[in-house]
Amino acid sequence: MSEITLYHGSVNLIERPAFGKGNNRNDYGLGFYCTKDVELAKEWACGTKANGFANIYSLDVSGLRVLHLDAPEYGILDWLAILVNNRVLSAGAPIAEEGKEYFTAYFLPDISGVDAVKGYRADDSYFAFAMDFLSNAISLRQLNRAMHLGLLGEQFVLKSCKAFDLLRFVGSEEANGEVYFTKRYERDTEARNQYLNRERKTARQKDDIFMLDILREEMKHGDARLQ
Repeated sequence: MSEITLYHGSVNLIERPAFGKGNNRNDYGLGFYCTKDVELAKEWACGTKANGFANIYSLDVSGLRVLHLDAPEYGILDWLAILVNNRVLSAGAPIAEEGKEYFTAYFLPDISGVDAVKGYRADDSYFAFAMDFLSNAISLRQLNRAMHLGLLGEQFVLKSCKAFDLLRFVGSEEANGEVYFTKRYERDTEARNQYLNRERKTARQKDDIFMLDILREEMKHGDARLQ
């Protein structure tokens, strides 16, 4: 048995997460979104200054098929393909829409048969960084660096009925809204400030790859130039 501890931030206590319910426009589509970091869960629970909860669960993953997007065979563009396939993009540069279609066609991993997905969480700041890349404003190198700013964390998303059945509620910890709303805001603000003051101002390097380069050169998953 290989058990992990997961936390789900919410304004509610959730002892029995319901399979098949929720928002299918989240980062990885329909699923139950958790983290291995209790502090992040408390921040995610406090989108306002109202108190929330870090719901605590144990999950036996030994028999589950988990897609690890941080594995060597995947890259930032595979994550981006999943993101743009699920999230609603606001109107922006025409190249962003073209990029969305291209990544969906050539980089989108098949997650239809997995029980869970582990990968980046697209907070408002991370989503903004991704949109800048799609709009050709920053390079692939800058996007990779930006995804580590602010330590916004990864998420573990339960996708299958089997995973839901194996999830066991352990308890909860209360999240003080005054404290954790502030922490959440400060973490996101710090990521944005680092991005604007460092990554967005970084001079272009000779081997930098931009969205337009990927489209023009028809680069696809596994292309050595994208490593």
